[in-house]
Amino acid sequence: MLLAIDVGNSNTSIGVFAGGELRCELRLATQRNWTRDELAVAIERVLALVGIRFVDLRDAVVASVVPPVVGPLLRALSHYAGLGALVVEPGLDVGMPILYDPPHEVGADRIVAAVAAHRRYGGNGTAGASEPARGVLVVDFGTATTFDVVTPAPEYLGGVIAPGIGISADALFARAAKLPRVDIARPARVIGTSTIMAVQSGLLYGYVGLVEGMIRRIRGELDHPVAVVATGGFAPDVARETDVIDVVDDALVLEGLRLVHARHRPPAD
Repeated sequence: MLLAIDVGNSNTSIGVFAGGELRCELRLATQRNWTRDELAVAIERVLALVGIRFVDLRDAVVASVVPPVVGPLLRALSHYAGLGALVVEPGLDVGMPILYDPPHEVGADRIVAAVAAHRRYGGNGTAGASEPARGVLVVDFGTATTFDVVTPAPEYLGGVIAPGIGISADALFARAAKLPRVDIARPARVIGTSTIMAVQSGLLYGYVGLVEGMIRRIRGELDHPVAVVATGGFAPDVARETDVIDVVDDALVLEGLRLVHARHRPPAD
């Protein structure tokens, strides 16, 4: 089985693949000061929840946007699980040119998500070659909300980075003394009749407006159609409120890690 780990700013996603099948997806809160041993314990325990042991794993692939975690993570996997992980990092061939300037500034999670999105939703899609070539636009609702464009070729064309909905909520609470901290949820109406409802409306529907506006502008700069794929924690909440998102794919980054791994190493069953 293949262990895939995506270290994000807020959460670390852990997936285990048997061939091409994602057997499980688990999450830990990312800690920037993790030690090798703490990481090993955390990973071992969370895998045990679904009945998987280190000895069951045959290989590993890692992407991280938190550099201090990479070293301890690789040492944990090597020392306790006997795994030499493939790390998605600048210079690694992922199967598409990176047209960003400079290429190494694109987060590894964005790149592998783009790889998976193209494979699943790009090209001619499932309807066959009668359809025009199609690119993909990945909207990732993470700590930041990112928009990543992949051409039909495929090429990673570039994207947009905006503050995440969680960051915006935290900033609003921290900078406005009279506003309460609220859960991000769908209010009963757009026009709030209480402060909590008004803040919830601004956060949710404000982000819906941001997403709709950015997608419209991005499409206006392209000469080919795109499938819009949403992923990340708040993707289902936003997708329910708009028709500009074609599909929500929670496992996009993990699937991208599997695809990149398969490109460089024989499949681990």
